[in-house]
Amino acid sequence: MVVLKWIKSIWLVFWGVALTLILFLPIVVCALMGRRGDAAFHGTQVYAWVILKVAGVRLRVRGRENIRPGQRYVILSNHTSYFDPPALVLSLGLQYRWVIKKELRKVPLFGLALATSRNLFIDRSKGSDAMRSIQEGVAQLPDGTGVLLFPEGTRSRDGQVAPFKKGGFVIASDSGLPILPVTINGSHERLPKGTAAFRPGEIEVVIHPPVETSGRTVEELMSTVHKQVAEARRTL
Repeated sequence: MVVLKWIKSIWLVFWGVALTLILFLPIVVCALMGRRGDAAFHGTQVYAWVILKVAGVRLRVRGRENIRPGQRYVILSNHTSYFDPPALVLSLGLQYRWVIKKELRKVPLFGLALATSRNLFIDRSKGSDAMRSIQEGVAQLPDGTGVLLFPEGTRSRDGQVAPFKKGGFVIASDSGLPILPVTINGSHERLPKGTAAFRPGEIEVVIHPPVETSGRTVEELMSTVHKQVAEARRTL
């Protein structure tokens, strides 16, 4: 059993490194040549598809009809696994950029690809200054391009939906963009925090109806969205 876990871990790490090396140059070139960053985003979809495929992960999506074509959203999802970003990239069917902790910018090749693809980096130690810089970045995103955050701030260790931080809700409220709540089921079972030994199976992405921000306080938005995401959480 221990040997099998090691083999799975090595297999997943190998593909993660190999795909980074293979796709780094095309993604960066596409990002530098395009003003919007859309082509680079499609490159990340290739990465996501291969990673889930080699891990034996199948995707099931519910609620895609809740997405209005061309609408920009602040997308807020629960977060339990490194499989969450690939699942979201392939499931939502819309353009968005990530709000990512600044530490990932230092990862060789991977960090540069994220930066040139117009993703937004946040320095959580700078508080309100960091929030202002993210709000400015969101305002400069191309038409039809939203932004995605994990409002828990980090991966949940037990798979349950942890309390939300208010940053993403402040961004949505100040920008006037609707929130698109998303629940991811099964990723914790496929790849729990603290290990690279994956388990093949299904991941379900549940897309909830958008939540309008106009006339609502940040606290009201946090309560509403947390309830939507948590109530749809189940074990696969």
